[in-house]
Amino acid sequence: MAGPIGGAGVEVRGVPGAYGRALALLASLFFMWGFITVINNTLLPHLRSVFQLSYTKTTLIESTWFVGYLVASLPAAKLIERIGYQKALVTGLVVMTAGSAGMILAASLPSYGVTLAALFTVSCGIALLQVAANPYVAAIGPAESAEARLTLVQAFNTTGDMLAVVFGRYLILGRTVAGTARAGVQLTHAQRMADARATELPYLLVALVLAALAVVIARAKLPTLGSATRRVHAEQRRELSLWQHRNLVFGCLAIFLYVLAEIGVGNLFINFASQPSVANITHEQAAYYLTYVWGGMMVGRFAGAWIMRYLAAERVLAVFGVGALLSALVATFAAGPTAMVGLIAIGLFHSIMFPTIFALAIKGLGPLTEEGSGLLVMAIAGGALVFIQGNIADHYGIQSAFLVTVLCELYILFYALWGARPTHALPPEDLAENVA
Repeated sequence: MAGPIGGAGVEVRGVPGAYGRALALLASLFFMWGFITVINNTLLPHLRSVFQLSYTKTTLIESTWFVGYLVASLPAAKLIERIGYQKALVTGLVVMTAGSAGMILAASLPSYGVTLAALFTVSCGIALLQVAANPYVAAIGPAESAEARLTLVQAFNTTGDMLAVVFGRYLILGRTVAGTARAGVQLTHAQRMADARATELPYLLVALVLAALAVVIARAKLPTLGSATRRVHAEQRRELSLWQHRNLVFGCLAIFLYVLAEIGVGNLFINFASQPSVANITHEQAAYYLTYVWGGMMVGRFAGAWIMRYLAAERVLAVFGVGALLSALVATFAAGPTAMVGLIAIGLFHSIMFPTIFALAIKGLGPLTEEGSGLLVMAIAGGALVFIQGNIADHYGIQSAFLVTVLCELYILFYALWGARPTHALPPEDLAENVA
């Protein structure tokens, strides 16, 4: 039996080297859910063309995706308590595989309703993975480096994000009439129906990879956590309250608004860059520049994991928050390609936000970590409000929609400067007493 990693108050049981192998396997999960999430960035302009949707209806597709997080997160926490982390991870992958198969059916019909149902199913599976994997990564190493460790593993999530744009660019937009035409070109019904089938191959490949990963995780020997990360019994639970932890309460809203900001940038980028008043390029060309958004996030997360070895996570979050705010202002008010550059720069500054906010928000929760994690993943449903940006784009122009992003960045800066300070945190010695 392995002892506590790095002297932390959390025990990891398993074979020697289980810690490193567990992080490697978890990195593959982070990669895959990032990959499948960001496929939506190329999928949405594709569906907008196929089904002739307004910006509002297009972003409502993404809203349906994030309703999955809202619905599945708290049940996921209860499922983890019942079956454990490893089986929960496998279950999440199986659900995602089923949803990806549904996308193949939706493309062959084609059907807007089946598309919504399939994407909802995939998002429910990702919610289960998020609730299980994020606190698991934070718990299986030294408590003082939880933010850096989660940021490092999230960097693989962003690697998946970046490669998903390349994948979607070539296998979806690059194989369709709408994806290779200039903005405003009218397609015939036959062309739109032919374009619809372009998503069959991409989602077949995704479904096969997810199914294979489920088998690998099911057969793997992952470490089990000590009791510090399990939910305490009901009689002990009555003495504890999640709402006493300021860092969690304000962190839930920070995650909510961060995801809204990130999703708004990713989902509107291709249509934004394609505007004659911005870069005046095709959707396929805009997808190329979108890779810089996710590439910036990938670089920022690897760099951020290193920086947080030397600087407090709250300070790093504040600096990146200022950068994101300034970039959002450029995207909103600048003209021409400069506006596109501003939107690209947001990716770099968004990089460390999700993992850092998540780790700061669960700090000091002790045996309430699973429930707190469930609330934070539930807050990812903030992405469902992206339809607000779609509505603003329809009525006032797509550039004005990024005023929402500006407001989100302001709140994240507030969280870094004040809201992330823990209250009623369990001291390290108390956490150590809970180790089995």
